[in-house]
Amino acid sequence: MPNQYFQFKHFTVHQQQSAMKVTTDACLFGAWVAQDAANDKTAIKNALDIGTGTGLLSIMLSQKISEAFVDAVEIDKESYKQAKENIQHSPFSDFIHVIHRDAREIFFQRKYDVIISNPPFYEKELASGSDRKNIAHHSTELTLEELMSIIQRNLKPGGSFYLLLPYKRNGEIPQLLKSNNLAVEKMVNVRQSYNHDYFRIMLRGTFFKSEKQKTETSEISIWNEEQQYTEEFKTLLKDYYLHL
Repeated sequence: MPNQYFQFKHFTVHQQQSAMKVTTDACLFGAWVAQDAANDKTAIKNALDIGTGTGLLSIMLSQKISEAFVDAVEIDKESYKQAKENIQHSPFSDFIHVIHRDAREIFFQRKYDVIISNPPFYEKELASGSDRKNIAHHSTELTLEELMSIIQRNLKPGGSFYLLLPYKRNGEIPQLLKSNNLAVEKMVNVRQSYNHDYFRIMLRGTFFKSEKQKTETSEISIWNEEQQYTEEFKTLLKDYYLHL
């Protein structure tokens, strides 16, 4: 049974009511997004979190970029309630607005400097017996093609989007992006350890500019040979994890 809550240095994330649980790769993604966005020379005034789940990514982003306002969208009612509670009890509640809607049906009044999403991973694969888990993990409710369309519609010119995706979907991503006038700027391949194959991809993208656009590619491992967190992982998570 998963832990009912995770205690971070500056906030607590309860997850017992959320269909999307806190995972190590989601924490890594949130820390990477927050650090990359904070290092951007462009001032970030607003962000959109599509499928916020527990609210984890929105909270992690707000910790690094305190001046940005975040709209966090969640379709699942119980997950929405959980995210709202987590955010209300965090130090960043004044900067995050949780919305209980289907992101495909919302036409926002603004364009966003940053869009982040840890979307449903699986398409055309065996689903669970739980409708809520299927919404969280299987993309019958939000396909990658639909997600790209939402990003294209709501991203500000010059803005950036960030996605956490399974590595096995790597081959289809470039065409999905290109068909929505989007392109990848950074790609980080993620391993569980030095001895494992890649299992996740962290992407930063923007609008397509030209065929000469280059993608900066790197990799990161969560664990080393001694089953300890790698130095790269600790550098990203030290502002969040209690014992780093």
